[in-house]
Amino acid sequence: MKTHQIEIQKFKAAANNLQGQIVFKLDALVSSRTPVEGVEPSSLLLMTEQNARVLMALLKTQIAEFDSKKPKSRHGRHG
Repeated sequence: MKTHQIEIQKFKAAANNLQGQIVFKLDALVSSRTPVEGVEPSSLLLMTEQNARVLMALLKTQIAEFDSKKPKSRHGRHG
């Protein structure tokens, strides 16, 4: 498995596609990462706190869009 270090520079947009996935447009620095001996090989995703907040806002919006397309449950909350 190839491993990478992905450093988010800026999130530009997010959208849902027809396969039920969330697609992000972003600027990122991507570099190969040598796995550490004796440790499970993994890629790393790095971002600033500000980019993490942007990611959270984008995710909330896209998840709400998924939810709005699902049929309403008959067993929803009563308030």
